[in-house]
Amino acid sequence: MKFRELDCFKKAYQKLPDTIQKKTDKALTLLFSNPRHPSLRVKKLENVSNIWALRVDKRHRLTFQTDKEFYILRNVGQHNIIDNP
Repeated sequence: MKFRELDCFKKAYQKLPDTIQKKTDKALTLLFSNPRHPSLRVKKLENVSNIWALRVDKRHRLTFQTDKEFYILRNVGQHNIIDNP
């Protein structure tokens, strides 16, 4: 699968500290190579169609959607982003 980044994801990623950007990059590498990797803790968000969240670290999450060809990266930031994916 390929990936696309929404503008809001790009902006949120750029605001992250370098250490969290590196963790995000590592999580994305895992997502692309093994979406079921246990450390990602991928889960479908409730009450939202086709939006998923994964764990970057203890405090940070990344939200994404999937279609036939792409992971669409929606947002990244502290855990509360899953309230507004």
